[in-house]
Amino acid sequence: MPSPRTARIRVLLVDDHPILREGLAAILGSEHDMLVVSEAGSGEDALEQFPNCRPDVTLMDLRLPGMQGSEAIGAICAAHPDAKVLVLSSYAGDEDIHRALQAGAYGYLLKDMLRKELIDAVRAVHAGNMYLPDAVRERLSERLLHEPLTPRETEIVALIAQGYSNREISQEIGASEGTVRIHVSHILAKLGVTDRTQAALQAIKRGIVPLA
Repeated sequence: MPSPRTARIRVLLVDDHPILREGLAAILGSEHDMLVVSEAGSGEDALEQFPNCRPDVTLMDLRLPGMQGSEAIGAICAAHPDAKVLVLSSYAGDEDIHRALQAGAYGYLLKDMLRKELIDAVRAVHAGNMYLPDAVRERLSERLLHEPLTPRETEIVALIAQGYSNREISQEIGASEGTVRIHVSHILAKLGVTDRTQAALQAIKRGIVPLA
């Protein structure tokens, strides 16, 4: 057992579900070397609290009200370059994972992980190491098999997922229907699907288009 004077890992919990935060706080608080110093229910709240509580590790959900998790990660890391953020999400889409790591996250956990994995991940990230479970690494490897959508294609597939027709999309983005049809054909090819419905479902599954 460490000396009582040994500094504990200070953790900021960011999730919009109070019951989940309570459970995480109980798990982490039961460890001799961890201390939950604050909780936040949104990305904006996390940004405001971070400089005051100065956590060693921030445990961050991705789907939050207002500012999304990846945006909050980017903002926190930009303002505090030494910040260490560990994502805890129920979303396993390769684009979700890629976006979070690009924003500056040190690791990515899925919410079905075991208690021991959570503890190990917090300690690893605190030590400055990346933490990516095998399932997450596999999803990232799968991403290499797909040609990424361009920003315009991402915008269009998001509109498709909202039920927009080609004509409505053309009006929304200020392009001709012919141009939209070309974009849609490229989207179908890159996603490996044959129709618009499948494209929308695949884009949501991979995290290219977030669930509303």
